[in-house]
Amino acid sequence: MKLEDFVGSKPILRLEEYFDGRCRAWGVFENRSGKIKRQFSVDILGRWDGKTLVLEEDFHFVGGATDRRVWQIRITQPNSYEGVAEGVVGKAKGRVCGQAFHWRYRFAIPFGNRQINIDFDDWMFLQSEEVLINRATMRKFGFVVGRIWLFFRRDPGLATRQFERDSHASDASDQREIQTVG
Repeated sequence: MKLEDFVGSKPILRLEEYFDGRCRAWGVFENRSGKIKRQFSVDILGRWDGKTLVLEEDFHFVGGATDRRVWQIRITQPNSYEGVAEGVVGKAKGRVCGQAFHWRYRFAIPFGNRQINIDFDDWMFLQSEEVLINRATMRKFGFVVGRIWLFFRRDPGLATRQFERDSHASDASDQREIQTVG
């Protein structure tokens, strides 16, 4: 799959708009053979200040375990993003095109009494004003070790006129996407 495959797709995803406010996600982790190993939900509070999108993610795993991650994401150029969070090795880097967002990063995961670095290859797809689907493929030494599927739902009260305008954007914005993706 290539990001360019989504030129002209709608609705148009802008992370700073979708995640500004509250949303909830539900997810599963499957191992390399496809067996579901963990299920969880995430409460997310996002704040966009015009420069940085801060995402506070509170994870709730079946069985009672919890975790917290705080992302700081910035737009580096049109349709390109960079993010940092505790556990991310270096920076996460990605681009958006139409309804799709693709980003990659390395994450240090606790494993026994040490940490191992896992490469994440994330694809997000905006389905509607409220629904976003995320598939993250996890690799170690190039081999798939698992996948995470997340289904986000934005608080319906956070709907904006911006989204409606963008989902009916003119062909001129499609041309802009083509230029910035290439």
